[in-house]
Amino acid sequence: MTSVKDKIIWITGASSGIGEELAYRLAEKGATLIISARRKDKLTEIKETCVNQYQANVIAYPLDVSRPDDIKRAVDHLFSKLGRIDVLINNAGYGHTGYFLDYDLSQVEQMFKVNVFGMMHLSQLVGSKMAKRRTGHIINVGSIAGKIATPNSSVYASSKHAVLGFSNALRLELHDFNVGVTTINPGPVETPFFDSFDPDGNYVKRIKPLVLPVEKVAKKTIQIIGTNKREVNMPLMLSMAHRLHTLFPNTSDVLTRTVFNLK
Repeated sequence: MTSVKDKIIWITGASSGIGEELAYRLAEKGATLIISARRKDKLTEIKETCVNQYQANVIAYPLDVSRPDDIKRAVDHLFSKLGRIDVLINNAGYGHTGYFLDYDLSQVEQMFKVNVFGMMHLSQLVGSKMAKRRTGHIINVGSIAGKIATPNSSVYASSKHAVLGFSNALRLELHDFNVGVTTINPGPVETPFFDSFDPDGNYVKRIKPLVLPVEKVAKKTIQIIGTNKREVNMPLMLSMAHRLHTLFPNTSDVLTRTVFNLK
């Protein structure tokens, strides 16, 4: 898969942030797109932009990935209409901060439904069809938070840790079917994600030098489509921090709990 032109690419969480930017950049490169999210009105706007600016082929398919029956109907409909999916980008997800002992556990369940179970369900249904064709690429958007947990993000970090663990195992299982699995693990990204994760904006102000432009994350993601890349970690400073965390976990825990506790 040397080019995304004419490839059929399904993006979840496409109504804003990384997913929206991916839609524009992939439309520009000639991909056939399926864009999914809960907000039908926003999907329609993004589709119109892709069609008007880039003459792209786009299907806007509203989808709540926390609902397994809806996922099954979407997969059945899209495969009957298109016959195949070349690339699945599991980007749907959200997060918020909070001291775990005070956390509403119903919120934990809902976050895992979106960030983990929806991604797994979609990967199984689409991945099985890719395996039969012996070609395809599944890209799961994780987070550096899944590699280095920080105080007050225990639920979000654990959901992204699950994404990483699942993806690493799935990569091994699908290897012999010529289906690739890659994780994209960004640090903080300049998107509406922080509207719920950091409502007062103080955390974003403290970490401003580390915040990634959404365009950079989208560009890096597109670059690895069709490659054997295992994972992409960014920015470089946080990627290096993860390596140090692996080598010196006790020291890293002390620093993360004290010096780098910015939430």
